Amino acid sequence: MMSLRTRMGFSESAVSPNSHSNPQALLGVFGQGLPTLLLLDIKLPRKDGFEVLDWIRHHPKLAPLRVIMLTGSPRAEDVNRAYRMGANSYVSKPVSASAFRDILAAIGTHWFQHSKMPDLTQSLPV
Repeated sequence: MMSLRTRMGFSESAVSPNSHSNPQALLGVFGQGLPTLLLLDIKLPRKDGFEVLDWIRHHPKLAPLRVIMLTGSPRAEDVNRAYRMGANSYVSKPVSASAFRDILAAIGTHWFQHSKMPDLTQSLPV
């Protein structure tokens, strides 16, 4: 079975924790072709996930990217802020590794088997 990371268009070497905290590094990763979706945490080392989400939504090449906030924060204000900023989904990270795997599998099932996605190679109306 193909891993979620591979189905999302990332190679093992393309994804690192530091890539996601630096918007310019994101462009380097995405320069290889946009993934179908991005899992984004709120708590990142250099910039928080909200700053990265805002940057993605204001960057013409990245704006159509589907962003799932996958984070440890269950706070309603974080959920509301993420959706107001254009997140496509907000999922609370579970504590256990097995529950985390289950969440990733559910995300994969929803986004890759049930959800209809636009062709990200074409411009989408804003």
